[in-house]
Amino acid sequence: MAQGTQASLNNSWYLLGPAFVAAIAYVDPGNVAANVSSGAQYGYLLLWVVVVANVLAGLVQYLSAKLGLVTGRSLPSAIGRQMNRPLRLAFWAQAELVAVATDAAEVVGGAIALRILFGLPLLLGGVITGVVSLLLMSIQDRRGQIIFERVITGLLVVIAIGFAASFFVATPPPDAVIGGLVPRFRGAESVLLAAAILGATVMPHAVYLHSGLALDRHGHPEAGPPRRRLLRITRVDVVLAMAVAGTVNAAMLLVAAINLQGQTETASIEGAYTAIHNTLGTTIALLFAIGLLASGLASSSVGAYAGAMIMQGLLHKSIPMVLRRLITLCPALAVLALGFDPTRALVLSQVVLSFGIPFAVLPLVMLTSSRKLMGSDVNHPITTVIGWAIALLVSVLNMVLIYLTVKGH
Repeated sequence: MAQGTQASLNNSWYLLGPAFVAAIAYVDPGNVAANVSSGAQYGYLLLWVVVVANVLAGLVQYLSAKLGLVTGRSLPSAIGRQMNRPLRLAFWAQAELVAVATDAAEVVGGAIALRILFGLPLLLGGVITGVVSLLLMSIQDRRGQIIFERVITGLLVVIAIGFAASFFVATPPPDAVIGGLVPRFRGAESVLLAAAILGATVMPHAVYLHSGLALDRHGHPEAGPPRRRLLRITRVDVVLAMAVAGTVNAAMLLVAAINLQGQTETASIEGAYTAIHNTLGTTIALLFAIGLLASGLASSSVGAYAGAMIMQGLLHKSIPMVLRRLITLCPALAVLALGFDPTRALVLSQVVLSFGIPFAVLPLVMLTSSRKLMGSDVNHPITTVIGWAIALLVSVLNMVLIYLTVKGH
């Protein structure tokens, strides 16, 4: 067991942390864009998608962590062992596309925050976000997993405060919130935004990542009572982390629904900042911008960490950190340099992530359902059924999205 885990089994709180690093993926700038756009265009309509997505994400994240602890392998490594070389390379290609889309969202979000706070050009802000994320990754490389977890968890607290601060000024009407929990859509654009919310919540790179985070932190414990206790603590870790992430995501959508609903010209992150500034004051708007910046910086470093793990597990190669960072950073900077609408680029990046979810979730469910691989820690049959249902739900939503988008044009 790694980093003193065996000695600290009596201090359960010490074992918490990996899920909070993975949870950064659920409060990244892509989430901000998807939730703000949803709240501005449809009010409380898609609140139920946020809730469902976070519940589904919690189960998937636990399965990922369990796979790492029980098998001693990350999900990309476990998948790669089941494939021949051509299939493994094809699988890596789609996973790499997901990593690029992830980085685009996070770097663009950080750039937007730096423009809001300091008036920096988007391209320069993107470069700064990429450099700072590289420095954050170096903390894990040089200081170890626990220090990295504490830094990222601290940023998660900043993000939560930044996006939830407005509720101290204006709260949503209870009946509208309850109405938003009723599952329904309103046209093709609402399906697009639902896919974006789902893609921004059940994020493929976070699914790949959590297995490696748990393994790096706790090692590969032997079967028996210590592993079972560690798995119970991991469930608590996931529940707490996803509760924080889910609350922040719901807060984003509700803030937009309260302050931006019907104002289509402000259905963007910068529009949200302006509207919050005008309606709630400078302090709340500043906290929103700081939360966005923390989100971009933290999620960009975590995303790059996941990308390195994916590449090593599927290509069986360890790529230098700087080179690996450049591979996914360049497309994000290209989006900024070409002048695309940054908020729309963020939403579309989350749709790309949504298409990558089945490729992460289906193998995860298959692997954790294998008694040969998992032994006594194999999934309960009900867990397996729910896992398959999650993958099927996402696949169907994506097919409906394609149909409605084509039909609309």
